[in-house]
Amino acid sequence: MTSTDIRRWQHLTVPARVDDTDLSIAAMIKPGHGTPLLFLHGFGSTKEDYADIAVHPDLGDRPALAYDAPGCGATTCSDLSAIVIPLLVRVAETMINHAGYRRYHLIGHSMGGLTALLLAHAQPEQVAGFVNIEGNIAPEDCFLSRQIVNHHRTDPEEFLSDFIDRLRGSRYYSASLYAASLPFKVRAGAIEPIFTSMVDLSDHHPLMKWFLTLPAARMLMYGDQNNTLSYLPTVQAAGVELAEIPDCGHFPMYANAPEMWRRIHQFLVATGR
Repeated sequence: MTSTDIRRWQHLTVPARVDDTDLSIAAMIKPGHGTPLLFLHGFGSTKEDYADIAVHPDLGDRPALAYDAPGCGATTCSDLSAIVIPLLVRVAETMINHAGYRRYHLIGHSMGGLTALLLAHAQPEQVAGFVNIEGNIAPEDCFLSRQIVNHHRTDPEEFLSDFIDRLRGSRYYSASLYAASLPFKVRAGAIEPIFTSMVDLSDHHPLMKWFLTLPAARMLMYGDQNNTLSYLPTVQAAGVELAEIPDCGHFPMYANAPEMWRRIHQFLVATGR
């Protein structure tokens, strides 16, 4: 296998039935050397958030898997109301089994970070390392998802339109860029079940405890606009590496991708895998 082959994504569609829900999962996978990387994107994003790893000079030879979560991108779902975080965890398990991964590094952003945390909590022995990029570990992380409560609309299309308008007026880096793509990347009917599930987990489950007690190496990545999060000293004191990304809010892959990839590479080198 040539170096060019290793750096080339294979695009595929994986049919699956999870929790009585029929899915057609749009994915991309690449071969490589070393411990595989499993990427889980955030709400309203897609697997392409991570596509550039294939051309990254330090990371392109790694085996990797990314896919569109149900409700997002090119993945189809027979029941949008069923899309809650526990279902997304079981979708991740389905894709891990499809790829044949026995041990892997988890890299998850926002909704994907929360999904990754629950996955790692359930299967800690399989996780070599966990890069949590702005993923929920406390109630204060629900600044986007809690809008389903604070700005509730009975019409999902109306909620999405209002949500986009609020993002366009945000002071945070890349919020407008993210907002512009939302109508093309997310199904409006999936928003309420996803956001409600995220809020419930953040408010009523011991996410912080689960994160801090994981046996795997851990990194918490966040934008410098979010460096006032109250729990950062606690997380650092527990031995979690903090990665503050400059000139960035909630979306490192849009605002400062070079620094995001640099810190991920640095983390992987430090784990020795």
